[in-house]
Amino acid sequence: MAKLYFNYSTMNAGKSTVLLQAAHNYAERGMQTYLLTAKFDNRAGEGFIKSRIGIGSKADTFDAGDDLFEKIRTRLESPCACVFVDEAQFLSPDQVWQLARAVDDLRVPVMCYGLRVDFLGQLFPGSATLLALADEMREVRTICHCGRKATMVVRKDAQGRVAMAGDQVEIGGNDRYVSLCRRHFREAIGDRPA
Repeated sequence: MAKLYFNYSTMNAGKSTVLLQAAHNYAERGMQTYLLTAKFDNRAGEGFIKSRIGIGSKADTFDAGDDLFEKIRTRLESPCACVFVDEAQFLSPDQVWQLARAVDDLRVPVMCYGLRVDFLGQLFPGSATLLALADEMREVRTICHCGRKATMVVRKDAQGRVAMAGDQVEIGGNDRYVSLCRRHFREAIGDRPA
């Protein structure tokens, strides 16, 4: 039975690594998959999913206005055992509903990987909708510098200070974002983010 999965975490938890490993498992068994990633997150090159540990794979891209149900329906004209979506926090709520429709109507599993919250502790719209609609959710764990489970992330500016405001989406990696437990997140930004 096909399901919509949401694998979530903070930055630097290995979500892309887990996605690529799962896709590899399908390939080892002779099954084809369909990989999608956000078009504007081109740190590894447009249409490429890359893990911090160095593994990567080509992928199709999605943009804000794309109909993902139609993209998946078109892809399913040839065999496809599973759809994988990286950077799922950048999905619009409508696109998450399109993925749910693909699971229900096209009967293909869809595995989404992304951030749950932004640098101010707010849910991304795509993540909020995935939390509402996913059949199964799994946390990909990482740790804070204190050793506790990291559930939050802060953004640093060019001078290394914690950013207290800004656009929800700014592409970056270890140079810009630090994963923290809730306690250290609160110490970094205060009890109520702006």
